Amino acid sequence: MPRENLYRTLIEELADGVYFVDRRRRITFWNRGAERITGYSAAEVIGTRCADNLLVHVDGRGRPLCTGDCPLQESISRGVPREAEVFLRHKDGHRVPVWVRTAPLPGRAPTACGAVEIFSDLSSRAALSLQVEEFRKLALLDPLTGIPNRRHLEAQLHARLEEMRRSGAGFGFLIGDIDHFKRVNDRFGHAAGDGVLLVVARTIAHAVRPFDVVGRWGGEEFAGIFPHTDLAALAGIAERLRALVARSRLPGTAGEAELTISLGGTTASTADTPTSLFDRADRFLYESKRAGRNRVTLGPPA
Repeated sequence: MPRENLYRTLIEELADGVYFVDRRRRITFWNRGAERITGYSAAEVIGTRCADNLLVHVDGRGRPLCTGDCPLQESISRGVPREAEVFLRHKDGHRVPVWVRTAPLPGRAPTACGAVEIFSDLSSRAALSLQVEEFRKLALLDPLTGIPNRRHLEAQLHARLEEMRRSGAGFGFLIGDIDHFKRVNDRFGHAAGDGVLLVVARTIAHAVRPFDVVGRWGGEEFAGIFPHTDLAALAGIAERLRALVARSRLPGTAGEAELTISLGGTTASTADTPTSLFDRADRFLYESKRAGRNRVTLGPPA
């Protein structure tokens, strides 16, 4: 086998995503790892430009990178490697956290003739699949979205409150509600509504820390428990979730089904019960809705 074919075969079989672009950021190679992580086949992307925002890379605050601070563009124009944690948009619409590494391809100074990007899936799919199977056995998963259900969230709230009374370990609690969800159902049908729930569930599940617990509370409501988190840190988490959902989309609706969530949250106190904690977060959620939606409202215990 010629050496070039050998190298190509090895790159194709990598678990990480690998793609090459020319100087204009037109994609010239897309391996099977990239297909698996993004959902896009090589036939769909080769010949397109990453600057066309196919994957709509954003940072943790939801800020677009493909038309701004693009690591690939910096590698091409400055001839330097770059690394960054970003969120790409999967073909199915949800956000996937990836660690990207870019490097220039040799060319005439002062710019390279192109660049290569290698990206690794940070969503811990192997560990997550084992956890999902265990939750399923215990009937603690929401059947539609595959994330923890209300029963599991309520059990976690009881456990966290007991731990807080014993050791003083505080935590934050968020309630999120999909904005104008009934409008999506009425306009696009219940199948589209289910699709919206899946996109939001996957986006928030991939955007939190491994020890956080997020799940579907019921209907279009989601909830999250965030250990060792004060109100300032909770604000950063909530804004991250809000921004990433706002940068997601429902496939097949041509961008017409706008996805946003409103959030309300608070930190727990030793006097709280699961009901009092939920009621307080729910009041702040109502304030976000009343203020125009796609917002975060937080407050401390009374």
